[in-house]
Formats: sequence, structure tokens, C-alpha cells
Amino acid sequence: MLTLVTPLTGTRAWARLPLVLGGVLLGVFLPTFFTTPEGKLNWWLEVGPGVIGMVALAVTFKRFPMSKLIYVCVFVHILILAYGGYYTYAKAPLGEWAKEAFGWHRNNYDKIGHFAFGFFPVFTLREVLLRKTKLERGAWFVFILLSMILGFAAFYEFIEWWGALALDPEGGDKFLGTQGDVWDAQSDMLWAGIGASVALLFFSKLHDGSMDRARRELTAPAQGR
Repeated sequence: MLTLVTPLTGTRAWARLPLVLGGVLLGVFLPTFFTTPEGKLNWWLEVGPGVIGMVALAVTFKRFPMSKLIYVCVFVHILILAYGGYYTYAKAPLGEWAKEAFGWHRNNYDKIGHFAFGFFPVFTLREVLLRKTKLERGAWFVFILLSMILGFAAFYEFIEWWGALALDPEGGDKFLGTQGDVWDAQSDMLWAGIGASVALLFFSKLHDGSMDRARRELTAPAQGR
């Protein structure tokens, strides 16, 4: 399996998928932002990181297009964020259903969000490191990726803490969504690590195939650029 070492340039043809997915997300953002029952500030706090990620991918597309798997991963991840941002994670209907169905003592939709925090971004990190550094696939590479995800997960817990301190108590509690669990921050980080581990263990070959396709199509003779 070849690593993407040749600089790639985004093309109009390659932009079709991210443009379609981005258009769908914009169609989700507008109604959820303006109709959320939990306040627009909470929506921004929850969905804002995903919006920043979209902007970063758009700005860097021409000089650093990603494999199509990355755009799909970002799309699904942001949908999860938007759902949680609309209801707040502690009140998400999916989590309420699971709470009743499985007899849980809390709404665990936030654990889906933190699993996704590890599962989807680890592919972006993996692709950037394989394309921009001399790191190679192997056990140490996996260790580095997992360490980065756990580091980002810990830093996000800092952001939640700082956000809760900066906001009014009610707004801060919505953002934290601890639901009385004193180990909420630790379990959030654990679920991010689990998500990244599952992604690397079961889907690395799928990602390699997506990167190989990008390399073949974006280094072919220029067409539709």
C-alpha cells in the first residue's frame, strides 16, 4: 500500500462530494440553529468545532485535498454534533430512548459524541501524518495517533470546564452535561480512545484504499482543474 507522498491538488471533480455534503450540512445548520429549544449559544458551543473543521477543509482543499473517506467522516461527525447541539447531549431523544430501553441511570448520548470524537478525527490525523511526515504505519504510529486523540479529548474537557466557568451556571451546565456523574470527564476521554482504537483496528485498510484512490485520481493528467 503506497503512502500519499506526492503533493496533490484539488480539482473540480474531486470537490463534488465535499460540496454536496457541505450543502446538506448547511441545510441542517439553518433550521437547527434558529429553532433549537436550548439556546443558540449552546448550539454554537457544541457545533462550532465542526463548523471550524469544515472551513479548514474548504480553505486547504486546493493545495491539500483529502481522501473522500475524510469528507464522509467529517459529515457524519458533524451530524452527530448538530443533533446534540440542538437538544443538548443530556436531553437528546436517542439517549432518552436508550436510557429507558436499557435501564440506564442517565442519558448516554454524550458517550456517542465522544466515541465519534475519537473515531472520525483519527482518520484525518492519520492521513495528514502519512502525507506530511516521515512516519510509517506500525505499532508506534498507532500509539502516536491514540496519544494525540487522548490529548485532544483531554483538552476538550478543559474547554468545557472553561466554558462552564465563563457562562452563567445554567448555560455552563448545559454545555458540560455531566448529569451528576463525577467521573464524566474521565469516561468521555475513555470513549474517545475507544472510538479511535476501533477506527484504527477495523477501518485502516478502508482508509488506505481511499487514500490510494485519491493519489491515483489527483496525480493523473490534469482534467477538469
